[in-house]
Amino acid sequence: MITTIPVLDDDPFGDEILTDPYPFHQRLRDSGPVVHLRRYGIWAMGRYAEVHAALTDPATFCSSRGAGLSDFHREKPWRPPSLLLEADPPTHTATRKAMSAVIAPRTVRRFREGFTASAESIADELVARGEFDAVTDLAERYPLQVFPDIVGLPADGRENLLPYGGLAFNAFGPRNALLEEALAAAAPVQEWIWKSCQRDALSPDGLGASIWAAADAGDITHEQAPMLVRSLLSAGVDTTVHGIANTVAALAAHPEQWAALHADPTLAKFAFDEALRYAGPVQTFFRTTTREVEVAGTVIGEGEKVLLFLAAANRDPRKWGPDADRLDITRRASGHVAFGMGIHQCVGQPIARLEIELVLTALARRIARLEPLGDPVPKLNNTLKGWQSVPLRAHAGG
Repeated sequence: MITTIPVLDDDPFGDEILTDPYPFHQRLRDSGPVVHLRRYGIWAMGRYAEVHAALTDPATFCSSRGAGLSDFHREKPWRPPSLLLEADPPTHTATRKAMSAVIAPRTVRRFREGFTASAESIADELVARGEFDAVTDLAERYPLQVFPDIVGLPADGRENLLPYGGLAFNAFGPRNALLEEALAAAAPVQEWIWKSCQRDALSPDGLGASIWAAADAGDITHEQAPMLVRSLLSAGVDTTVHGIANTVAALAAHPEQWAALHADPTLAKFAFDEALRYAGPVQTFFRTTTREVEVAGTVIGEGEKVLLFLAAANRDPRKWGPDADRLDITRRASGHVAFGMGIHQCVGQPIARLEIELVLTALARRIARLEPLGDPVPKLNNTLKGWQSVPLRAHAGG
């Protein structure tokens, strides 16, 4: 039994840690399996074993009281809670089953041809230009070119998708300047999102219409249908944008890894998994204890907020070995928790994986070397780690 509980005074939502979280992650892991963060009066876990165990024990570490700092038993949520991310069984079971049917493997396979054409067109253009920004010219452009169409969103107003995703992920943190700024511009964004989730706004052949069809079939209720479309929009854009930018930025910073990918572009899917482990977009999620529980000798009471550092777990040398801080696209990175784990693992990850595999393959086939043109500019968010700008020069090669 641990008698002295490690306490840290760091602010994980402060600009310094959001900009470069990895030194703090190491201190967190080194401090112990369970740590108390004094600033917010919460518990934190950064080692792989404890994070993985909490993610796969939803009966003890629940999501229905909020996947953010706010406790929905004590505070009113800023929006109706997500039926996927902020729900427990049995409610979560029914909606998750419906969404898994909508995003079935056979459905996702149908997207490959269109996604490939878009990825190759963009890759051709970027190589011809020579210099480009991995965020604005690639990571934001490609998903926004393919994802809204497969959902069936209206053509007008799609510029609201990125601000909404940024708001949703900022809202998992404290009410700091990042959240206040996002909320200040939220009203028209939220209005467009909600209108776009309604049946009459969606094309009849998209994923959104399939969700409404599940309501007609009785798999979910008609009240739940627009909320599940909303969940698709919340998680389907920003995380993919950051996933592309983080992956390309990491590979550009490790030229030997890009060279390996260029030599064998079939490694693209493995390179993405390793980049998720190394620099995953989703850094943290909260859970709330449903009972008193002992974790690695520390007793956590009922109703306590626990901050799970997914990104810290993904670099834990106890799991990944002494080179956990090194990017290696030949590493067996399966088992990382960048998409979560257990019943709340990202339901839309097959789409994100397909998008990024195809665009990374298209780039790897055409570009022999990626040269950084200055330091990347961070884009701060209470939950997501990503970039505002990643300037690069592409050196073409066959």
